[in-house]
Amino acid sequence: MLLACIADDFTGATDLANTLTRGGMRTLLTVGVPAAEVSTDAQAVVVALKTRSIAPADAVAQSLAAFAWLRKRGAPQFLLKICSTFDSRFATEPRGNIGPVGEALRLALGSTACVPVCPAFPATGRTVYRGHLFVGDALLSESGMAAHPITPMTDANLVRVLQMQCAERVGLVPWPAVQAGAAAIATQLQSLAQQGHAFAIVDALSDDDLRALGGACDAAEVPLLIGGSGIALGLPARHQLGGSQGADAMFARALPGPAVLLAGSCSTATRAQVDAYRRHAPVRAVDPARLAEPAYVAETVDWCVAQSAPPLVASSAAPDEVTAWRQRWGDDLASRMEAFFAALALALHAAGVRRFVVAGGETAGAVVGALGLRQMQVGPEIDPGVPAMRAVGDDPQQPVALALKSGNFGAVDFFARALRHI
Repeated sequence: MLLACIADDFTGATDLANTLTRGGMRTLLTVGVPAAEVSTDAQAVVVALKTRSIAPADAVAQSLAAFAWLRKRGAPQFLLKICSTFDSRFATEPRGNIGPVGEALRLALGSTACVPVCPAFPATGRTVYRGHLFVGDALLSESGMAAHPITPMTDANLVRVLQMQCAERVGLVPWPAVQAGAAAIATQLQSLAQQGHAFAIVDALSDDDLRALGGACDAAEVPLLIGGSGIALGLPARHQLGGSQGADAMFARALPGPAVLLAGSCSTATRAQVDAYRRHAPVRAVDPARLAEPAYVAETVDWCVAQSAPPLVASSAAPDEVTAWRQRWGDDLASRMEAFFAALALALHAAGVRRFVVAGGETAGAVVGALGLRQMQVGPEIDPGVPAMRAVGDDPQQPVALALKSGNFGAVDFFARALRHI
C-alpha cells in the first residue's frame, strides 16, 4: 500500500477513489473500518467514514480507528479527505471537525511536519487564492454555501477558519510559491514547520498547481495531507504510476433491472438537477410531516415500483423552506430524513432494485449503511469527482450499482447521465 486515505463522508470517498483510479492507482474503497482482514493488492485504500457533521470527539475517535487499521497495513502516507467547500459542523460545536481530526492524526503519526491543507478542485470551480476559497468567480462566503442549512460557510478565509478549529498554528503557502513548482512548495512547508506551524493552507488555481503540490509531498517528509480529491492528483506520479487504462470490463454494461434516484441534498446544484430531471421523469417530494408514519416507506416503494421510468425521490428544498421545516418539526429533522432514506433504500433493494443514484453525502452514507455494502470497485467517471461503482453486500451474486454524488457536484443533467453508467 502506497497511500492510506480517510474520508469524512461517502461521496467524498468516491470522489477521491475516482481521482486515484484515474491516476493509475489500484484503489479499494471500504465503507467504514473493515471488521476483518481484507485481501487486496490495492496501492491505495480509502476508508469512507461519516464524520463531517458529528460531534468532534466522535469524529476524532472514528478517524483514529481508521488510522490504526490502515497503519497496520504499512501505509507510509495518509490523506484526510474533506469537502471541497471546507465545510464540517456539529450543532453544539459549530467550528468544525477538520482541525480536531487533523491534529489527532498528526499527533498519532508523531509528525513535526507542516501539514498541507488544500480543498481546491478546479474542475468543479473550487480554487484557493491567498488562502481564500472561491466557488467559480465568487468567494465561498458569497456562494450558495453561505446559506447551507446544515453546514453554512460564511467565511472564505481558510487560514482563519482552520485556525479557529486548531490549537496549533496555521500558515499559508501562497500562489507564487505554488506556481514556482514542487521544490518551492516543499521549501515553504519546511520553513513554516521551522516557524512552528502545524498546518498550512496551500493556494491552487489549476490542476497543474495540485500536481505540483503532490510532487512536493514525499511520504518521508509529508506523511499527512488534508484536502479535497484534487490534492491527490499529483500523488500517483510520485510513484511513477501512469493514468488508468479505461474502466474495468465489469462496467462495460449497466446492470439490468430497475433503478431509483434518491436526493437528500439541499445544495443549489442538486436542486437544479432535481428540477431538470422532473421535466422528463417522475419525481416525488418527501413530505416531512409523514416521516413518522410506519406506512410511509412502503407507500413510497409502491410508487417507485409503479413508475415506467426511473423515479426520483427527493427531500431537496431551498434554505428558507428547510429552515421552516426545522422550526416546525425539530432540529433532528435531518437525522430523521436520513433514517427515511435508509429504510427506503433497504425496502427498494428487497423489491429488486439494484441500481441507485444518490445525491448528498449524508444521504449516501445512510443508503450505503442500510444496504450493508462494505467494499466498492471504482469504474468510469460520470462527472468530475463522481464515478460509477459496483459494490457487493451480503450476497456476492447480487452486486449493486451506485453513483454517489456530493450535493454540490455534477452538471444539471447529472441524474440522466448517471443512469446510463450504472
